[in-house]
Amino acid sequence: MLTGKLIHPDIISALAFCGHGDKILIADGNYPLDSKTSDAQLVYLGLTPGSPTVTEVLDALLSCANFEKAEVMQPEDGSTPEIFAEFEQRFDGLVLERLGRYEFYDACCVPAVRLAISTGEKRTYANLLLTVGVA
Repeated sequence: MLTGKLIHPDIISALAFCGHGDKILIADGNYPLDSKTSDAQLVYLGLTPGSPTVTEVLDALLSCANFEKAEVMQPEDGSTPEIFAEFEQRFDGLVLERLGRYEFYDACCVPAVRLAISTGEKRTYANLLLTVGVA
């Protein structure tokens, strides 16, 4: 029986196949996961509106993998969504790379995106594209 923070079998399996430079998308409940990813393994976790959150999924991933880059979808009006601060707190100095909406969609449609996770997150702009680092 697994005793770590991450116990979802499909996510653990997908992570095991990832290498340095591969990418993982954690998406809010509004993200068009099926049409805005390439050949990534899709995992739909949304159970109820708001559950699980993107940050809950991020915490589970951070408990078992290293990430060297984090990209977010920048609102067109230039504002900074509150969730960006929550992301930055978890990365210990890693600066979020901000991409425009369509630039973010394009970045999520490349073959390097190996896993895409849909959450029940209700906050907008709560999408996070992670690049796997070295062990």
